[in-house]
Amino acid sequence: MSATDLGGIGGSSVGTPPGAEPFSAELTGRLAAALGARGPAYVPRTHHLAAREAAGAPAGPLFTNRLILETSPYLLQHAHNPVNWFSWGEEAFAEARRLSRPVFLSIGYSTCHWCHVMEEESFEDLEIATFLNTHYIAVKVDREERPDVDAVYMSAVQRLTGSGGWPMSVWLDADRRPFFGGTYFPPRDGARGTRHGFLTILGELVRTFHREPERVAQATTALVAIVREDMEGKGGQAAEGPASAGRPTAPDRGTIDATVDFFKRSFDRANGGVRRAPKFPSNVPIRLLLRHHVRTGDPESLQMALLTLEKMAGGGMYDQLGGGFHRYSTDAEWLVPHFEKMLYDNALLVVAYAEAHQLTGREDLARVARETCDYVLREMTDAGGGFYSATDADSEGEEGRFFVWTEAEIRAVLGEGPVTEAFLRHYDVRARGNWEGNTILNVPQPDEEMWRELADARAKLYAVRARRPPPLRDDKILTAWNGLMISGLAVAGRVLDEPRYVAAAARAAAFALEHLRGPDGALQRSYKDGRARHRGYLDDHAFLAAGLLDLYEATFEARWIEAALALAAETERAFADPAGGWFMTSADHEALIARERPAYDGAEPSGTSVALMNAARLAAYTDDERWRTAAERAVAAHARTLVERPVAMTEALLAVDFLRGDPREVVVVWREGADGEPGSESLRAALRRAFVPARVVACGSEAAVTALGRIAPFARDKVAIGGDATAYVCRQGRCELPVKEAGAFAAQLGGPESSARTPG
Repeated sequence: MSATDLGGIGGSSVGTPPGAEPFSAELTGRLAAALGARGPAYVPRTHHLAAREAAGAPAGPLFTNRLILETSPYLLQHAHNPVNWFSWGEEAFAEARRLSRPVFLSIGYSTCHWCHVMEEESFEDLEIATFLNTHYIAVKVDREERPDVDAVYMSAVQRLTGSGGWPMSVWLDADRRPFFGGTYFPPRDGARGTRHGFLTILGELVRTFHREPERVAQATTALVAIVREDMEGKGGQAAEGPASAGRPTAPDRGTIDATVDFFKRSFDRANGGVRRAPKFPSNVPIRLLLRHHVRTGDPESLQMALLTLEKMAGGGMYDQLGGGFHRYSTDAEWLVPHFEKMLYDNALLVVAYAEAHQLTGREDLARVARETCDYVLREMTDAGGGFYSATDADSEGEEGRFFVWTEAEIRAVLGEGPVTEAFLRHYDVRARGNWEGNTILNVPQPDEEMWRELADARAKLYAVRARRPPPLRDDKILTAWNGLMISGLAVAGRVLDEPRYVAAAARAAAFALEHLRGPDGALQRSYKDGRARHRGYLDDHAFLAAGLLDLYEATFEARWIEAALALAAETERAFADPAGGWFMTSADHEALIARERPAYDGAEPSGTSVALMNAARLAAYTDDERWRTAAERAVAAHARTLVERPVAMTEALLAVDFLRGDPREVVVVWREGADGEPGSESLRAALRRAFVPARVVACGSEAAVTALGRIAPFARDKVAIGGDATAYVCRQGRCELPVKEAGAFAAQLGGPESSARTPG
């Protein structure tokens, strides 16, 4: 073992990983300083600990690698593995060239359960680590900080194996070209029933790399070509190729109808969602179904959306005590979740539940939206106002331990009596449990009155649960996911008339605009430990701009739409593809083996879909032809996907629906100082209650609306007639008669698209 010293937390030296070349004095000093800066309370995440330096002193890590210099919680989890990890960058690939070694690339994220398993089994194993350090350059990437790297090599792995996931394991040459890959590998032959374990595969591939360089070169050449075709050639004109015969040449609302018909055929009519397991919240496009129902009157599309929302909120995938959703359900009934919680899931679901409540008036849907917002504000919000990324599935060495209960534990907290019995019935608590001897709380028979009666019981159990060792929390602040959560809070605050949600969204927006900027003013991807890092990608720009637009519609403060316009303009300058649509990376990003044009809406919407909706909304707000052109060019660039595989881009179909929907232009205006008077408040309440997806809105005093007219021409010349609050509903300059009564305003907002209009 090579080591400069087996120093502890308070020491100035670090242990070199086994099999690695001795660290230079300069690197050793940097690692030691970073380790020392962690402070005396730092607990190294490793089994390999040095002897205690003094009685009662904490044991220091036996090994430290370059990941201690990072801020990513995921990378820091691996900073004391015996693997000599590098972060992604030229240093690692220069070493691979110098030593003529292949690169082993491991990609994951901090709350990934199987990433933890592979760490425990392989990356903490001294024999495997020594082999890696002797024969490879090992590189670790946080997929949430580097989505560009993740996307490139995920494409390669999917082509090699037919599927993908995390942990992702990829073998590269020194020019970053992949030649083999997969996901999780058990450590040794026979483990978990596998024929070839990770250590065997490492040996076979390094021998192939050195003995058969022509074979490796052929593999890299073929894979790079495939990856480039996948990532750079997505989309295309629908008119090209035989598949376009008999199909529309451009996406329209007929495309949406066909997509809804697809989901009708695959819908799980007992449990909601699609007929499959596992089930993800994104498997069914709830917001698209709601819009389809409003446009067509189709009751089935609404029923599909509502049943899915009901079953998700009643299942174990929803945290019945603390609010918020786990990442996905491992079964078809939404009962057994993968227990990690992701900020993006909760942000997106808040909007879905709020919109469904707005359309139906159902209080149970509003409750779920509120509880989810409250969970985020209580447990996932930084002191500066930004939102954390995720919490882990594991605690105390077990998946789900923090969240599950036994009947005996519940009785011990609540005592004996009718309330306890009612709780056990309502939340499906059984003596034998429903998962590995424990109970995942769920609600087979929703009952809002019973939910209210059990509030005290839930509070008691939540307080007890809060004293359990919690799952790890990934407290980095990602711009893209914060943009989604700003949207979630802004929409929920507007629809539910909850000012504190709007205030939290505004605080997060101010944080992002101030702190998530680099020295050159460019938007950054991630913020942690007071540092903004990694130049922002398309989704960072698009999601934050969308959040700012939603925040404007919740506050009607011009500063937010001005910031959204500036960010959207920055997006066009940095990411626009001359052929239409947008790239994931800008010209200022690192050039990888392919440059992605995002064209898939998965657990998160793609940057393309959100940028497309932003352009459509800004075209309606500003009447500026450049935004309409940007939107239509993006639709055309992805027409083949949207027409032939629309389920791949259901979020983009929201923008198609908006563009083809002749958006309403809505203005509510009152005289100065009358914003709190009954007339103005009743009109604003009618606006809050109305589910009108295709619309743009200006709201405020005559002076405020007049000032907004420089951005939004439809707001010009709108006055409070006779000094009374007045509402205007128009389409492309053709207006309904101005109204002062909330009922008449609501009728105009909710009227059919073919209703007659009076020229304005």
